[in-house]
Amino acid sequence: MFPPSGGYQLDIETLSGLCGSISIACWVVVFSPQIIENFRRSSAEGLSIEFVIIWLAGDVFNILGAVLQGVLPTMIILAIYYTFADVVLLGQCFYYRGFTLRDPKPEPPANDENEAPSERTPLVANGQATSPSAHRHPSAADIESNSRTRSQSSFRDRMASLDGTHMSPAVPMHPQPKSASDAEALKPSQPRSWTQAILFNSTAILLVIAAGTAGYYLSPSSPPTDEHGLTPADEQAQSLQFSLWGQIFGYVCAVLYLGSRVPQLLLNYRRKSTEGLNALFFLFACIGNLTYVLSIFAFSPLCSTYKHGHFHQHHCHDGEARAVYGRYILVNLSWLLGSLGTLFLDFAVFVQFFIYRGSAAPEDIPRTANGEGRGREPNER
Repeated sequence: MFPPSGGYQLDIETLSGLCGSISIACWVVVFSPQIIENFRRSSAEGLSIEFVIIWLAGDVFNILGAVLQGVLPTMIILAIYYTFADVVLLGQCFYYRGFTLRDPKPEPPANDENEAPSERTPLVANGQATSPSAHRHPSAADIESNSRTRSQSSFRDRMASLDGTHMSPAVPMHPQPKSASDAEALKPSQPRSWTQAILFNSTAILLVIAAGTAGYYLSPSSPPTDEHGLTPADEQAQSLQFSLWGQIFGYVCAVLYLGSRVPQLLLNYRRKSTEGLNALFFLFACIGNLTYVLSIFAFSPLCSTYKHGHFHQHHCHDGEARAVYGRYILVNLSWLLGSLGTLFLDFAVFVQFFIYRGSAAPEDIPRTANGEGRGREPNER
């Protein structure tokens, strides 16, 4: 036997409110794992800068669409916060990689026979002296490429170059350990195992979901009328009004959100690695999009009639509730398409995490004295 309409409506409203609160909690912390990952690695090579730039543009249009469509002030404040977090992430990319708007192409394996001599080329390789005839002379394109690479060097490298102590022959290029304990401290920390990573990520997700749930139940309930004397029927009727520019910006935002994932997917494919990406970054994005979509679908239409300056709720006639629900979905269609589309693309990123796990990117592979790359063991980073 079905529950009465009043209890059913309450259940739908509770589900929508819970999903919306969990979505907000996920989006508040979504950027933190990747920002911390970049800081810990002192690198942003794993993150596509085109992905961040397009996402930032999408958030800007999200603010414009939210303001023009007349959504809740809380959503506008969150949209501004997302934009600020995008700027922080973009600033990290510029700091570690220099001012460039394009993702670098993965470096091919070094080949001594084709490598142009430089100040880093060893005089003796494999027991044999290198001769000028064994190397090709750098072309104009190579010189231009090297010049462009130097011009895009990161702020961190430029600041480090101010220290002139490495110019002295008495100072080694790398610090030498003075004792066995120092040598052990200089070893790179071992990464977490696959099981440890799953446990850590699961715990973080559960904590965020718990915070979103607590935030919903601790927030004050909505009064029958707000400070402007508007009833729930009035508020719903206003939310169903179309704003032309709000809809335009909403669809532009959806297209940008969908397009932002493509550069990241391509970068992972070219590098054959997801090194430098934090899985929680995309996990929180997936859960945030999923709960946001559920909060939109969990909508209980109110049938009302406009009289004496207000909308008065009444019992829904045949097909009336369906018409109100359909109009509601049309108003929010751009945000639904953007969230659902990015949800599927983020799943594609997780497939890459699974395929490329244990694989190091070309720029992360250490090189021996003769310039050849040394393969990493599965437990090395």
